[in-house]
Amino acid sequence: MASADLERRVQRLEDIEAIRVLKARYCAACDDDHNPDTLGPLFAADAIWEATGVGRAEGRAAIQKLLGDIGKSGRIRNSAHHAMNPIIEVDGDSATGHWRLIMLYTGIRADGSLHYTRIIGWYRERYVRIEGTWLFAHLYCEVEENAPYALA
Repeated sequence: MASADLERRVQRLEDIEAIRVLKARYCAACDDDHNPDTLGPLFAADAIWEATGVGRAEGRAAIQKLLGDIGKSGRIRNSAHHAMNPIIEVDGDSATGHWRLIMLYTGIRADGSLHYTRIIGWYRERYVRIEGTWLFAHLYCEVEENAPYALA
């Protein structure tokens, strides 16, 4: 009995760590100009991605297009996504995650000038394990504050 309990507890910790790595890969791909080739494989085929002020996409291909278009637009450049304070709950092959977000980025205005912006918000996510790999099933980002910051 103790061995089965230990195996279950170790599996839970391994699952939580795999989800943390998934989130880190997501942030890194977003910080790589929202690289659609890197972002796409992080999502289940029928996943949903949505964020206040940005939009919603359903399905991996639509998510890749939406995020890739953000990268191509120059709207968000030199971004630094900081996802922290995760609360991850695992239930078999599904899980949920709650994260805080601080993001800094440079953007290009319509007149070609740069602006420096910081975002404070949070993520609510659902994950699914498919063939042994954790993927995003639904990523929702709520932006609480979006304001300029000055360079020193």
